[in-house]
Amino acid sequence: MDNNGTQVTEKTRYSDIELQEFKDLILDKLNKAKAELHILVTSLSNPNENGTDDTAGTFKALEDGSATLEKEHVNQLAARQKKFIENLEAALVRIENKTYGICRETGKLIPKERLRAVPHTTLSMEAKLKQS
Repeated sequence: MDNNGTQVTEKTRYSDIELQEFKDLILDKLNKAKAELHILVTSLSNPNENGTDDTAGTFKALEDGSATLEKEHVNQLAARQKKFIENLEAALVRIENKTYGICRETGKLIPKERLRAVPHTTLSMEAKLKQS
């Protein structure tokens, strides 16, 4: 009850208008993430664009090690980006199902501020902190 004695019901889901706002935000992030992934994948498929084929043999071993390390790093970034894209796409499914923004642990609405910062989250901060 509020101060006037009126029954206050806790909001159980976001409105269609609010869901559309989150959908737009997620689609924007999704497009950017896919573009970044494309850049990462392209850089993996063009390993020698710096033209280092004619460098002296003494530096070749160092370059090979450095190139391998760089390739591993880019692979890790690409894997993280793919996971991020999958999480964003799952969030879009939750929007379509009208279950977006509901904490999977507490069943309460995740605050808008958290969803704007981490739009693919399925946990409120309360539930997230309990996991730690």
